[in-house]
Amino acid sequence: MTPSCSSLRIRSAPVIANLALPLASASNRFSLTTSARRASFSASSATALRVSGNGRHDQGVVADVVAPGLRELDDEIPGGRLALLVLDGVTNPANVGMIIRTVTGAGLDGVVLPRAGSPDVGPLVVKASAGVAFRARVYRSTTAAAAVDRLRGAGVEVVGLQGGSAESLFDAELPERVAFVLGNETEGVSVAVDRWVSIPMSNGVESLNVAVAAGLVAYEVSRRGR
Repeated sequence: MTPSCSSLRIRSAPVIANLALPLASASNRFSLTTSARRASFSASSATALRVSGNGRHDQGVVADVVAPGLRELDDEIPGGRLALLVLDGVTNPANVGMIIRTVTGAGLDGVVLPRAGSPDVGPLVVKASAGVAFRARVYRSTTAAAAVDRLRGAGVEVVGLQGGSAESLFDAELPERVAFVLGNETEGVSVAVDRWVSIPMSNGVESLNVAVAAGLVAYEVSRRGR
């Protein structure tokens, strides 16, 4: 039996721990399965702590999960070749989860997820990522603007994705250290970038879902052997 966790607290550290289940006996053990590994947990209390705020759908399972790939951008920017995606005002947790899954699968170096204008890495993001968010490299920052300033200061070229830009993503020369900024479908990219690229569109289509656009960017970078 694998319980469904309707409440998650995600924090960064090297292990995953603390699953509370509403059981009569704390001696029972359960497993929480992600696509990465099967981790075993003990019930810490006969009554689970209710923190979700959603009594109708709360299944009485609370997990305090430690995601080793969750980092602060101010604390760590890797050296050498680097390819990141920065989300700017992407508010839909399903889109964020799918982007995290795709970027990780393509082999890029991570996703920058600002606290302002983006959801936390919580249950909806984890579900949309199919569990990949537990092990993905996700960098947090205060805002998208602060993130690109920090990246630019570390020698990373900041490239914005914008419909109608003259330079196609598929023809653009990419530096060894690059961060692509993706905005939401309504307002686009709000931060200053070093240059713009676009995904060519046909038949009157003006834009793509941001998760789809992120997938094209991620696998174009991967195709070039990044």
